[in-house]
Amino acid sequence: MKKLAPLFLMGIIPALFACNSAPKQVGVASTDTLPPVETAEANTTYKPAFEGQTRVAGVKTSAAYDVKVLDSSLQRPWGIASLPDGRLIITEKEGTLKIATAEGKVSAAITGLPAVNPDGQGGLLGILVDPEFASNRTLYWVFSQKLPEGNLTAVATGKLSADETKIEGASVIYQATPAYKGTLHYGGRILMDKSGNLLVSTGERSDLETRPQAQDLKSGLGKIVCITKEGKPAAGNPFEGNKDARPELFSYGHRNVQGLAFHPATGDLWETEFGPRGGDELNRVEAGKNYGWPTITYGLEYSGKKVGDSIQQKEGLEQPVYYWDPVLSPSGITFYSGAGIGEWKNNLFISGLSSTHIARLVIENNKVVGEERLLVDQKQRFRDITEGKDGALYTVTDNGKLIRIAAKGK
Repeated sequence: MKKLAPLFLMGIIPALFACNSAPKQVGVASTDTLPPVETAEANTTYKPAFEGQTRVAGVKTSAAYDVKVLDSSLQRPWGIASLPDGRLIITEKEGTLKIATAEGKVSAAITGLPAVNPDGQGGLLGILVDPEFASNRTLYWVFSQKLPEGNLTAVATGKLSADETKIEGASVIYQATPAYKGTLHYGGRILMDKSGNLLVSTGERSDLETRPQAQDLKSGLGKIVCITKEGKPAAGNPFEGNKDARPELFSYGHRNVQGLAFHPATGDLWETEFGPRGGDELNRVEAGKNYGWPTITYGLEYSGKKVGDSIQQKEGLEQPVYYWDPVLSPSGITFYSGAGIGEWKNNLFISGLSSTHIARLVIENNKVVGEERLLVDQKQRFRDITEGKDGALYTVTDNGKLIRIAAKGK
């Protein structure tokens, strides 16, 4: 398990290593009163590395909140982000970009984006609004790009036109090579750190042929990379100056990271990634660290066979803060500021696909101390989630719904 930095460093470290980096409050005591939310039999008999690494006690939100379906017309939405004026910008898998109001009015498709390859798990993926969007109109997005030699995870940028009908000056700034003739595991989330650099997740492309590249420091597959707004390796990256590694790499040993978020209090980078059959993970990501795939895992192959040597711990490889078996299928994530529902302050919300719920995790001292399942009754595959400017949570689902979650009456 990862060591906790001294409290006086918690505010300093994110600034120095930017790429390295009233309702009742729910705390540890309250988690002792409810059983774990997961009751199904696990796929494996693997033992966690430490107490609280999986199936922690359940929690239940005491505040009243409303859930409202704002729109059902989206076409396989994948990413969602807030614009400065409170509207939402949404990517659709087939390659279209749309804007939705907080009331659910959806725009026509925005044109001018580079072509995507929507086959398999590919398409138009994560979206990032530049912090200076109000003045520069700049967006960044991740997509699966088709090249003659295969497909890869790419990052592009462009400016939204004044009339909001098209992207102007779109250009591809980064490609996670090598390309591969497969259509799975692209990763696809994107954030900007306090230094203005981009953090982007890639997948190891799933197949046995490409899987070892998650451990290969000369490959862009199965990584989180840290690049400038122009797509160059960011200064101060952990492998800078290492001739045996790509300079853009931030962390490695990832399978398929579809969740990336900064903790609002500590500034730490957190991610969620898909395991195979069991072994979905939540990690607190530190620069230069190896997160183990496929050498260690808490899951099995989809066939039921063991993965590799079937080990869960190895010196030098990071343990997940938390894991799920059976899987959650975690896609987009967000930490909540507490602006609307105080007891959710600094909690992590995870979009569950096959699990068809939003997972709420209470995290204290970098450990998960409580878990809750929200929106189970919606029976949706939740793809991404973000906090709106109004303090509500907004989530999109694979079958096209835009849903608002807010304090009762707000």
